[in-house]
Amino acid sequence: MHLVIIGNGITGVTAAITARRLSPEARITLVGAESAHHYSRPALMYLYLGHLRYTDVKPYGDWFWPENRLELVHAEATGVDTAARTVQLAAGPPLAYDHLLLATGSVPRIPDWPGRQLRGVQGFYGLPDLERMSRDTQGIGRAVVVGGGLIGVELAEMLHSRGIQVTWLVREARYWQSVLPAEESAMLEAHIRNQHIDLQLTTELRELHGDAQGRVRAVVTTTGRELPAEWVGLATGVQPNLALARAAGLATDRGILVNELLETSAAGVYAAGDCAQHRQPAPGEVAVEQLWYTGRMQGETVAHTLCGQPTPYQRGEWFNSAKFFNLEYQTYGRVPARPEAGIASFCWQHPNGKHLLRINFREADQAVTGVNTLGLRQRQDVWEPWLREKTPIGTVVAQLAAANFDAEFSRQHEPAIQRAFAQQFPGIAVAKPRRKRLFGLLK
Repeated sequence: MHLVIIGNGITGVTAAITARRLSPEARITLVGAESAHHYSRPALMYLYLGHLRYTDVKPYGDWFWPENRLELVHAEATGVDTAARTVQLAAGPPLAYDHLLLATGSVPRIPDWPGRQLRGVQGFYGLPDLERMSRDTQGIGRAVVVGGGLIGVELAEMLHSRGIQVTWLVREARYWQSVLPAEESAMLEAHIRNQHIDLQLTTELRELHGDAQGRVRAVVTTTGRELPAEWVGLATGVQPNLALARAAGLATDRGILVNELLETSAAGVYAAGDCAQHRQPAPGEVAVEQLWYTGRMQGETVAHTLCGQPTPYQRGEWFNSAKFFNLEYQTYGRVPARPEAGIASFCWQHPNGKHLLRINFREADQAVTGVNTLGLRQRQDVWEPWLREKTPIGTVVAQLAAANFDAEFSRQHEPAIQRAFAQQFPGIAVAKPRRKRLFGLLK
């Protein structure tokens, strides 16, 4: 069997490594246009910050690929002939395949603003973007970031680390309002402004102006205000990379349409990761999942099917995490930005504005449905079974210490959280956890 994988990101590489374990004799080829090797996209920010070296963003050493007989082809895939089962490359002969996995990831979604082609204006997704940003931000004093979300905060932190004054334009009335409830947004807005970032909400970009050398010098907002800018980062989201799939005639919508086995509309062709769209997502799940951990899970799952062990993709409980400068964020389960009918929400905030915990639960049976944290790290191996087993909120609040993943000597906030819960929901009993025996002395 010859398995060809287009894309050497986390999805493609996970699929290749899993397939090698399952099929020791298979021929496996990874095709990547962006770089000759796999690298960690989440680590790119830390490369710019100077916390990592270039070699540190490569999770696997150069020896790993030949040692595991994984062929790396650094070339652009320009076409797929699904009838002949071949992949055309921009350089080199076609690759024949028995099974093909498209793990082509995402591309930045950038509106057609006047001036977007100016030097110093770019999106941020992969290694080439980091290289452009490193070059074009040398010696500058002012920059503008356009668009909220996680890429926006990464760009703001990267620029701020080099002493560059950052103005951040977000069109929504509050930060990340499509994802976060109001309390979380407010805490993050205050935290971001405390880093001396000029965060401007309800502000949109209209056009970009350049100098005589073709470099950006200013942006103009929809209110007509002109802001000086020597570099502009466009954090306006990403969309599935569908160019190859559409050229091959595969069925697409927002992404490459796949079934529960991640099969596309063509025999022998599969898609996984950011580029895939589930035809029938499970209730409460999204059709296009553009997260690192879901890409890894999809890569591992599809490898089993490719190796003769058909395995439906099951994501399990939703999880995501991020860091806003030095403030960590985690979410497990379902915590929508706006209240839902039949769902109660308990929210605790520390007076210092650096810690928040929100737990949603069903009013009917008090089963927990999701949790958000800011400045508090929680254990996934604890929350996942709590959510899966529909654990009552009273039990969860009583046992919160079991989910604490902060350092051993960090301040513990569970007593304050439990007191706040008792005040907000006096009708719900919080059972006191039993004290464990300590060397046979405690009962």
